[in-house]
Amino acid sequence: MKKKLVILTGAGISAESGIKTFRDSDGLWEGHNVMEVATPEGFHKNPELVLDFYNQRRKQLFEVQPNLGHQLLAKMERDFDIHIITQNVDDLHERAGSTNVLHLHGELLKVRAVNNENDILDWKTDLFLGDTDTNGNQLRPHIVWFGEAVPALDEAIRITETADYFAVIGTSLQVYPAAGLIDFTKKNTPLFYIDPKPASIPNLRNPLELIPMNASEGVLILKNKLLQYAL
Repeated sequence: MKKKLVILTGAGISAESGIKTFRDSDGLWEGHNVMEVATPEGFHKNPELVLDFYNQRRKQLFEVQPNLGHQLLAKMERDFDIHIITQNVDDLHERAGSTNVLHLHGELLKVRAVNNENDILDWKTDLFLGDTDTNGNQLRPHIVWFGEAVPALDEAIRITETADYFAVIGTSLQVYPAAGLIDFTKKNTPLFYIDPKPASIPNLRNPLELIPMNASEGVLILKNKLLQYAL
């Protein structure tokens, strides 16, 4: 029986593929204040700006490739029962070959009706005002914006509670509720934190190993450490 490894990934792993995020630039995301392009209020105020912003992000996604960090995680499925919970809205984990990926904050390649978060469609082209579902409802990016509920959170908690090992990769642990998933691990579950600048984790009850590296370097070390645990 393979040990269950649950992994929370964030912006850092996608940044290695060339995807820019607001993590590195004082709240700006590709030159935009995140409150203008990643909130319901921003969409209500200027929907064309928001739709164009995500059209550009969607186009960018087709110009990048999974990096070594993504690829190594996919290959680790040979040795572990891996579930990836990602804060990222790209599909790089899936393109690398990972088979169990839960997107906490939505997906760039999906859209949904503005009045129904469960009416979700695959979408790989630009999205404009006037693009509607079959009932005539305007479509919006399938992204969990700031101030919105996280529909996948309950499933993420359930997965986290089953972890034999829990790893955090490429996230500053500043965005909640994702950052709080660590609190749902079983007591004494080993934790691993891969990030060039790992944040402090207060009131931690679990054993923690810091791997202060980027994902491509750190995942290989993580694999070797976990294989040693299994001996």
